[in-house]
Amino acid sequence: MTKRQNIFYAQSGGVTAVINASACGVLETAAKHKKAIGRVYAGRNGIIGALTEDLIDTSRETKQAISALRYTPAGAFGSCRYKLKGLNESRAQYERLIEVFEAHNIGYFLYNGGGDSADTCLKVSQLSKNMGFPIQAIHIPKTVDNDLPITDNCPGFGSVAKYIAISTREASFDVASMAKTSTKVFVLEVMGRHAGWIAAAGGMAADSDNDIPILILFPEVPFERRRFMAAVKQKVKIHGYCSVVVSEGLRDRQGGFLSDQGLHDAFGHAQLGGVASVISTMVKDDLGLKYHYAVADYLQRSARHIASLTDVSQAYAVGQAAVELALRGKNSIMPSIVRTSNKPYRWRIGEAKLSRVANREKMMPASFITRDGFGITQRCRTYLEPLMKGEDYPPYRNGLPRYVRLKNTAVPKKLKTPFAL
Repeated sequence: MTKRQNIFYAQSGGVTAVINASACGVLETAAKHKKAIGRVYAGRNGIIGALTEDLIDTSRETKQAISALRYTPAGAFGSCRYKLKGLNESRAQYERLIEVFEAHNIGYFLYNGGGDSADTCLKVSQLSKNMGFPIQAIHIPKTVDNDLPITDNCPGFGSVAKYIAISTREASFDVASMAKTSTKVFVLEVMGRHAGWIAAAGGMAADSDNDIPILILFPEVPFERRRFMAAVKQKVKIHGYCSVVVSEGLRDRQGGFLSDQGLHDAFGHAQLGGVASVISTMVKDDLGLKYHYAVADYLQRSARHIASLTDVSQAYAVGQAAVELALRGKNSIMPSIVRTSNKPYRWRIGEAKLSRVANREKMMPASFITRDGFGITQRCRTYLEPLMKGEDYPPYRNGLPRYVRLKNTAVPKKLKTPFAL
């Protein structure tokens, strides 16, 4: 390899409103280090782009387009849900990665994703030790679920939390207006397979100025139908209505998902969705109350128009830090977010070993959930509030946000043999 090596950057897993801000941080920082870094090649559709030698030459984009990534949602280079097997299971995958990296002078591997993506990055980081190929692998944290360990919070979460809190407040105002003769219960289904961080954000809709009756159903708290119905009945009796925020990962006392469809994604996770309908039907059957429900689904993670400024800033910072860590010779590391103060809120970038991040999940602490299991404590509010703060609106034209679509010019292939996934 030549002294001036190229970067491979890719996005993986479910995208967010701010993952492109991390990409912007990577690209703009790499551009400042031209003596050490050649080009940044993006993998089209994550690690699949590396395996199939489907690379994107980001140097073909204008500075204005790269800058616009900071306020553009989704994954500019395409994402994937594809899990690398272990070296002993599929040595051919790793041999292929080395072929592609060698052919394109790639010495830095930056992978932007959640827990499963951290696992992929960890495996790639071991190419030097296990197969003698020099590569520095840095994982860039991203997940709306906020469940990565060894970091105070995850880029992508703050904006989802903001969206869910606002949506819960606005919908609750609507229901309150109609409750006398119409809807009594509104149910909002949010993401969160095992951890209730996003559901917790719904509790932020109520505060000292907004006495909104909200019940939260966390994955960490086993669902008890009778107890929940009693709580709904009490809220409606006092306030005339009730809003319910339910995590898609809600489980019964036996540990089964209430919304398990019997399907699985490419990472082997149960395909969830539809728990709002399940809960709403229970409310109708048990209490006879009129209801409406909504599923936030992709809307919650793509809502860049109302993103948190804190979230955008941190997403950019971890992208920037990934490049700087790579240039310092680091490998198998993830830049983390370290909270140093609550009031005023302060944070800095730290480092976490990938061996302590990959395939691990951070659940909601018991101290963040009220004793009845249906709300959030003041400690949780103190944690969530700064992550949702600040606005960073994209530019608008004709009433709509102006987002960028990159040219995504392909890098000419150098290998003759295709790779079958």
